[in-house]
Amino acid sequence: MQKFVFLFGLILLLGACNNKNSNEKWQNDVAESFSKKSEIKYATGFNINSFEGYKVITLKNPWPGTDRTFKYALVEKDGSLPNSSNFDAVVNVPINRIVVTSTTHIPSLEMLGELENLVGFPNLSYISSEKTREQIAAGKIKELGKNEDINTEILIELNPDVVIGFGVDGNNSTFKTIENSGIPVLYNADWTETSPLGKAEWIKFFGALFNKEKQADSIFKNIETEYLSAKKIASEAAKTPTVISGAMYKDVWYMPQGDSWGAQFIADANGDYLWKDSEGTGSLSLNLESVLDKGHDAEIWIGPGQFTSLDEMKNASKAYTQFKAYKSGKVYSYSMKKGETGGVIYFELAPNRPDLVLKDLIKILHPELLLDYNFYFFDKLN
Repeated sequence: MQKFVFLFGLILLLGACNNKNSNEKWQNDVAESFSKKSEIKYATGFNINSFEGYKVITLKNPWPGTDRTFKYALVEKDGSLPNSSNFDAVVNVPINRIVVTSTTHIPSLEMLGELENLVGFPNLSYISSEKTREQIAAGKIKELGKNEDINTEILIELNPDVVIGFGVDGNNSTFKTIENSGIPVLYNADWTETSPLGKAEWIKFFGALFNKEKQADSIFKNIETEYLSAKKIASEAAKTPTVISGAMYKDVWYMPQGDSWGAQFIADANGDYLWKDSEGTGSLSLNLESVLDKGHDAEIWIGPGQFTSLDEMKNASKAYTQFKAYKSGKVYSYSMKKGETGGVIYFELAPNRPDLVLKDLIKILHPELLLDYNFYFFDKLN
C-alpha cells in the first residue's frame, strides 16, 4: 500500500512539474508572439525585442572567446516585468543619469542629445569631444579614476540609473561591487564588431535606454546611406592601389588582420590591402623582414602607428625609408588630430562615424573621386 501511495504521489508531482513547465512555456510563447524585434542589420553582438511595457536587450559575444549571453530588461514607467530573475540586469527607462566607461560611448550620447545625462567617466583626460569637455569644465561629469580601478565610492554617490561597461574577459570585480550596491551594469560590446557599420549600429543600444529608438534608427540610416554611397563611388575607380598598414613596436610590426575592421575599410575604399587574405579580426604580429619583403612596393601607407611626421619615422627606424610609400610621401595617419587633453579623436569618434572614415580613405586612395572633400580624421605626413 505504501508503495502504491508513493508511486501515486510521484505521478502527481511529475504532473505538477509538467503543468508548471507547460504553463511557463505557454507564457513565454505568448510573450514572444507579442514581441516586436528591432531591425539590427550589421551588428552581430546584440538584438532588441519590445514587449508590452518593457524591452529586452540580448547581448551576444560580450568579449572575444566566450559563448555567454546577457539579457537586460528595460522597463517602462508603468510597465511590469514577468520573471525579473531571468535577467542579468533590470533598468527603468528612460534613464536620466548614466555612467559610461569608453570614449566610443560618448558620440552616441551626443548624437541622441543626451550628453547632459552623463554624470561620470573613468579618466576624463581620454575624452576629446569639445562638447563633452565643456561639460567636464563645468563640473557636470565627475572623474571616476581609472577604468580598471573605478572609484566605486564616488560612483555610488552619483547614483546613476545605469553603468555601461565593457569586458575583456568577464572578470571585473569592480562591476560586481557596483551591482551589489543596487546599480545595474550593462556590457556594451561595440568594440568586438568587425563591420564598420556594425560598430556604428550600437547607437540603437543607447537609443533603447533613452526611449529614442526612432531617433537612433534615423541617425544610423543617414550614416549607412552615406557609407554605402561612398563605397559605390570608390568601386568605380579606375585602379586599386596597393596598401600597407601599421608600424613597429619593440621590433614587432603590428597591422590589421584580413577580417578586421581596418581591413574592411580599405576593401570598401577599393584598396588592395596586401595582407587581406590573413585570417582573424585582430592584429598581425610580424617581423620587419617579412613586411619589407611583401610590402616594399606598396603604393599607399595607412595608419603608421602614432607617428606624426616622416622624420619621426626615420629617426625611429631607417628601415621605414626603404618602403616605396615612404619615398613617395604617401603615408597617412589619424594620430595628428587630437583633443584638448591629447586624446586621439579617431579612437573616440571613428567607430561611430564610419562614413567619414571611408570618405577619408577614398580621398587617400582615389583623390580624383572626391575633389571637394577635406580629410576629417587623416592627414598626410610631412
